[in-house]
Amino acid sequence: MAGKKINPTLKMVLELGPIVLFFVGYLKLKDEVFLIGGSEYKGFIVITAAFIPLMAASTLALWKLTGHLSRMQFATLVLVVLFGGMSVWFNDDRFIKMKPTMLYLLFGGLLGLGLMRGQSWLKVVMEELMPLKQEGWMILTRRLCAFFFALAAANELIWRTQSTETWVYFKTFGLPVAMFAFFMLQGQLFQKYGEEEEAGPAK
Repeated sequence: MAGKKINPTLKMVLELGPIVLFFVGYLKLKDEVFLIGGSEYKGFIVITAAFIPLMAASTLALWKLTGHLSRMQFATLVLVVLFGGMSVWFNDDRFIKMKPTMLYLLFGGLLGLGLMRGQSWLKVVMEELMPLKQEGWMILTRRLCAFFFALAAANELIWRTQSTETWVYFKTFGLPVAMFAFFMLQGQLFQKYGEEEEAGPAK
């Protein structure tokens, strides 16, 4: 069922606001150490603890306003709560850094499962946004499946070999830019396999 339309600016604020605030908060508190309940917590962990309810509130607000959440939005919230919660509970930043890996493996795996069944599950969730012929959907699904696995591998490489600050920049800017670039590079596919709207009856 299609969701209700809301102001595009408000939608963008609700979707991107928590990520922007996480980034700003990290820059301000990255070198701080907080003593809470007798234990020391780095600024990164404190920001992660604040990010979880903020992400939950923004996602619930989107659901309340639109009456709909995409599968990616729901999965993202679940993984933020799960891996962010483990980072805070165990005072270990590795868990939240693994969240993008798990998310991209999840969606890459689901798309791959659909492809093994000869189906494009991407078409189910994006058909209204990008009307394509079936062959086009299958090609795009194969490409996006591989791209998701590549992003998962890139995230693992970055957080395991680079500093926390490098990972934060990668997560905040690198991953969204990579996703944007991926779809921009599919222009030829959209042009070749795009379905034109049927013309209305002649008058």
